[in-house]
Amino acid sequence: MNRPLRTLILLALSSSALAGCASMAPEHTRPPAASAPAFDPEYRPDGEVVASQLSYRDWFTDPRLVQLIGTALENNRDLLAATARIEQARARYRIQDSRRLPGVVANGSATRSRQPLGVNPALDAGDVEGAPAAVTSNRFEVGVGVSAFELDFWGRIASLSEQARAQYLSTVAAQRAFYLSLIADTATTYYEIVETQEQIALAEATAQSRREGLRIARLRLENGVTSALPYRQAETLLTQAEQQLASEKLALARLRNQLAVLVGGSVPDGLRDGLTLAAQGRERRLAAGLPSDLLLVRPDIIAAEEQLRAARANIGAARAAFFPTISLTGNAGFSSNSLDGLFSSDGLGWSFGPSISLPIFDWGAREADLDLAQALEVEQVANYDKTVQTAFREVSDALAGRRYLAEQVETLERAVESQEQIANIARLRYREGVADYLEVLDAERNLFSARQQLLTTERAWLQNRATLFVALGGGLEPAAVEPR
Repeated sequence: MNRPLRTLILLALSSSALAGCASMAPEHTRPPAASAPAFDPEYRPDGEVVASQLSYRDWFTDPRLVQLIGTALENNRDLLAATARIEQARARYRIQDSRRLPGVVANGSATRSRQPLGVNPALDAGDVEGAPAAVTSNRFEVGVGVSAFELDFWGRIASLSEQARAQYLSTVAAQRAFYLSLIADTATTYYEIVETQEQIALAEATAQSRREGLRIARLRLENGVTSALPYRQAETLLTQAEQQLASEKLALARLRNQLAVLVGGSVPDGLRDGLTLAAQGRERRLAAGLPSDLLLVRPDIIAAEEQLRAARANIGAARAAFFPTISLTGNAGFSSNSLDGLFSSDGLGWSFGPSISLPIFDWGAREADLDLAQALEVEQVANYDKTVQTAFREVSDALAGRRYLAEQVETLERAVESQEQIANIARLRYREGVADYLEVLDAERNLFSARQQLLTTERAWLQNRATLFVALGGGLEPAAVEPR
């Protein structure tokens, strides 16, 4: 191989060593966590299960809910869009990273021309008697070249590549954060549906019981045993139950529509039967760990840190813009008038063309770019701190809910038992004529309200259980691969 061609190829292969020789970006360090070193011990008693090591299939015990979550993760349109954004960010990173290496292109051409000698160009030489013979010529060329490759002495291209990579990793983490939020949203909606269905069943049973009470009150009124007041009071009890029934049916219709959006379409047929609120699992307890553990498992925190890393890389690119830009253009190849002699030593040609661009005066544009990059870094530090604080608050709230909502459920279960006994006693006293119907009215109302409140609190406890699982980083599938 001839020396100039060999030199060009070696230059193309070794120029990557020049890329990123220096970096002017600030060194990336994780900001100190703006939170307490531990969660409040009053409601922090740990369990035996680490959330970040569990899939949602291992945590949720309702088989119908597990199927719905799986359908949502497969078909939810927002999650599909978030996944597509990962591919966009990956492509942007690969495009930017490719600029750290020279683009080597090969080219070739062949031309053939015919030109008459000594003839007026306006005349056709073939039609002129005695005209000199035409000259036919061939031209063949082949070569390789490097076009305007920037030698990255100051790390500008490397900083831009690092920024694109951090943006990609941030997008991956953001998608995984949405993945977790979709699990939580699906579980929350499902528990609301289950509660509403049980509220409907409660309202229907209550309405049926009160219809029977109204029938008895009518008979007593017609037989002159009581006045019209107890009859109207029984009628009022029935209308309250019927109004509650209609309200719960409306809520159920809306929740089902919401669930259809989450799962990416209509709820599929053939799902397994679900569990009641009272039958949902309560036996497993999550280990809260330390607040610093969240920095490694919460994808929203990881995304915020990658955004900060990208902002700092952008500072490096802005600082490097103050220094000269050195570019290299090179070409080596062969040219000949005959194809069989194309690759002879006589046909070798080459050229190298380095160029330098030195910024002198740009009316403060580069200073403004650097100020912008530094201001963006300050913003991303604040965003990171806010994300960490929000994550700690979510875990702390869920830990508190784990304890105090469980206490509320236990208290309301005892309250329902007491209200049932009070209602039975009130009905017995009314039948024996010891008390008026107002006592029965109050007892029935209180019992109905206590049962409703118990269902609502059980649902809130289950939703808090799902929230704690997600807040601690639970439910993640294996991590996405690094960009190539």
